[in-house]
Amino acid sequence: MKYIQHSRSPLYSYIFTLPLFLVYEFGLFIISSKDIAQLRNGADVLMRNVLETFGLLGIYGFGFMLLFGFFLVFIIQRKGWNITEVNPGFLFFMLIESVLWSVGLFWIMNFSNQIVLMNPNTRFLIQKVVLSIGAGIYEEFVFRLLFIGGFTYLIGFVLQWREWSRKFGAVVVSAVIFSLFHFIGILGDQPDLGLFLIRFVAGLFLGILFCFRGFGITASTHALYDLILLVMVVT
Repeated sequence: MKYIQHSRSPLYSYIFTLPLFLVYEFGLFIISSKDIAQLRNGADVLMRNVLETFGLLGIYGFGFMLLFGFFLVFIIQRKGWNITEVNPGFLFFMLIESVLWSVGLFWIMNFSNQIVLMNPNTRFLIQKVVLSIGAGIYEEFVFRLLFIGGFTYLIGFVLQWREWSRKFGAVVVSAVIFSLFHFIGILGDQPDLGLFLIRFVAGLFLGILFCFRGFGITASTHALYDLILLVMVVT
């Protein structure tokens, strides 16, 4: 089916997540500048600290990430670039699919007494919404796109496992790091085995979803789940 094949491709993932990325960056722009350092998503801070070492700050770092994303898509899809076309209907179905996956994730997490994934540490609703969107984009970019891809290669190189064995191993390792990441830093949660296991399960879910449905749907699912949780907290 063309939808299944195209919707998980890098090009569709880039186009599909670009609005979320722009909303997050614009949201941070309209928030008081004195709050930005405390409000940024942790994975976002990690990436920007790396960019700062190369002198890419502010709007330059923003532009670099957009350019890097497009360049990555071009390299991966270069062989089929001339025959690639964008079907707006596919993007609509990707949104519907993301909503369904986010509801599924919420249903799985509902078995726990603590339904958490990302906990925006701020008082204002607009800031919570912005951070929820940022978690979907940046945490999925770091923990799924980069880590699963990197660990899959590393496990294959060191252990010589078969393709799906090394990919599953990468998903597990990435889920462990993803869960531990939420306990790091002054704004991190206090160490708690229950919270670790909850986020580990979420990391497994998102990692498996990434392997089958690509980055775009996974990032949107993460962001939508956080927004569902935010609605529950607010109401």
